[in-house]
Amino acid sequence: MSPLVPADPAEVAAAVTLAAASKTPLSITGLGSKSALGRPGKALRSLDLSALSGVIFYEPEELVISALAATPIEQIEALLAAQNQELAFEPMSFGALHGSGPGTLGGCLMTNLSGPRRIKAGAARDHVLGLKAVSGRGEAFKAGGRVVKNVTGYDLPRGLAGSFGTLAVATEITFKVLPRAETLATLILPGLEPAPAIEALCAAMGAPVDVSGAAHLPALSAKRQGFPTAITALRLEGFAPSVNERFERLAASLKPFAAAERLDPAASNSLWRAIRDVAPLANPSENLIWKISVAPTAGPKIAEAAAKAFPCEALFDWSGGLVWLALEPSPEVGSDAGAAVIRRAIAQNGGGHATLVRAPAELRAQMDVFEPQLEALASLSRRLKAAFDPHGILEPGRLFAEF
Repeated sequence: MSPLVPADPAEVAAAVTLAAASKTPLSITGLGSKSALGRPGKALRSLDLSALSGVIFYEPEELVISALAATPIEQIEALLAAQNQELAFEPMSFGALHGSGPGTLGGCLMTNLSGPRRIKAGAARDHVLGLKAVSGRGEAFKAGGRVVKNVTGYDLPRGLAGSFGTLAVATEITFKVLPRAETLATLILPGLEPAPAIEALCAAMGAPVDVSGAAHLPALSAKRQGFPTAITALRLEGFAPSVNERFERLAASLKPFAAAERLDPAASNSLWRAIRDVAPLANPSENLIWKISVAPTAGPKIAEAAAKAFPCEALFDWSGGLVWLALEPSPEVGSDAGAAVIRRAIAQNGGGHATLVRAPAELRAQMDVFEPQLEALASLSRRLKAAFDPHGILEPGRLFAEF
């Protein structure tokens, strides 16, 4: 069937109403940058939102921006940069991992994306102020607003974050924005193994120096970024005198781990963009990619358990709390993309969750791409799905096989 291409939010509501009446499953797409995330859906027809692009409202003095859902993130970031502002949660791009184009504002919220600055600023859900959307019934609704303090009703904008379009189709989104730092510097500790590297990162996070990025690139990943050995990186942002003073204090406190080196702003921006987009692990493109969220000190243990079972590489972000694993397709990995080994290691090291973010469609179709839910949580998810999308037409099977 040909895709539905609504020209405005009213046509989105009409298209979803029509699909609900005929119980036609829909896949929701903007620019297609995240189409390979999650399980392959069971949709019969595509709802293409690419025409819903453009900034609706931007008041730099109020630190608020509203835009239609398919507005490219790159356009938003350029507009904000001209006013020395930014989306502080630093949304990642899947261009390196999936070979896709730019993402959209709606896709950013619906996948709840965030980059290295999440340890300081939070995720997309922590910055959304309001949205307009269409439920699976075809009903248009709005929630939140254009101010930071919204106190009435349920916090639907945050609740829909990370739902991958399975509950509602976002048409317009409002985010708060923040001033960009005047400058930045990156402190590099060279040559550390993962365990002491994470220990150093955690020590830095506990120090009063306002770290805004904390990552470790093992030797192979670091060499792909032009470094001769493994690097442990800490980002400091702000006014130049403050950055300089905090850098010296942090370097002194971490001296027992390694002698600190410093990257200038240009080199720092390049490095953190690569970390944000997981560029060091992007190639070879046939490698399977896992995103693992755990307690920071558990990260090296999980990476080590995986490395004992099959060939893989790791990259650590969020002070070790986010582990990216790249697995070479091999007999040791098996038909579950290594899920059993990885999830067992997570369970044995304090718990967390693992998401398969890159794999062939046929592999994603036969396994749990997202962390399996406990029955109580799965029951709540089913009730939410029934309330927002009673006919089950929005992205069926995208998150879990059952709904």
